[in-house]
Amino acid sequence: MTTPQAVLWDMDGTLVDSEPYWMAAETELIASYGGTWTHDDALQLVGLSLLDSAQIIRSRGVDMEPEAIVDHLTAEVIRRTQSSGVPFRPGARELLFGLREAGVKTALVTMSMHRMAREIIDLIDFPAFDLVVAGDDVERPKPFPDPYLQAARSLGVDIRDCVALEDSPNGLRSAVASGATALGVENLLSLEGLGAAEVWKGLDGRGVDDLVQLHARHRIAGEAAR
Repeated sequence: MTTPQAVLWDMDGTLVDSEPYWMAAETELIASYGGTWTHDDALQLVGLSLLDSAQIIRSRGVDMEPEAIVDHLTAEVIRRTQSSGVPFRPGARELLFGLREAGVKTALVTMSMHRMAREIIDLIDFPAFDLVVAGDDVERPKPFPDPYLQAARSLGVDIRDCVALEDSPNGLRSAVASGATALGVENLLSLEGLGAAEVWKGLDGRGVDDLVQLHARHRIAGEAAR
């Protein structure tokens, strides 16, 4: 079996359990303008671009420009991460470390701002990623395939030789559309029926061999379908 040339990671909700930080920051901002924000409201933003999320928050009475909302929320999430450390999803750090030890290229492909992604990476206690593609690095965000295609191109690999890990419907649509072996890693939302090669309930106990076998199964299935 051939090891994937690269593994492309979503960040929020896939690599790190930062969604509670985002939700808390959103709730506090909206409350400061006299509004309310429920857990179900917050789930609507999972996987959206930050500017799209900001427009929704603005519609709830926050009298700030979308760019200012993005800056505010990003700063709040960075502050919480710096004070509490990197909240890895179960099994994510171990799998990422295993990939690095195996010499597999890795990229972080996130719709968060580049500066936030760098803050997360700088707090990881080993050289975790070869590349970051963030929301402010691309013209078209997820669910367009552009972020994943840009990552593969920058790494010098064929997107078909990559595995992409995603926890949100929009992110998974992006990964599927790119042509990567798209792996759904469920967290807050269901990922069934979105075209993933497979959907896993989590990464705990998963290793490099699991990704190698997943990639091989996906390639074999693709060749049989031609």
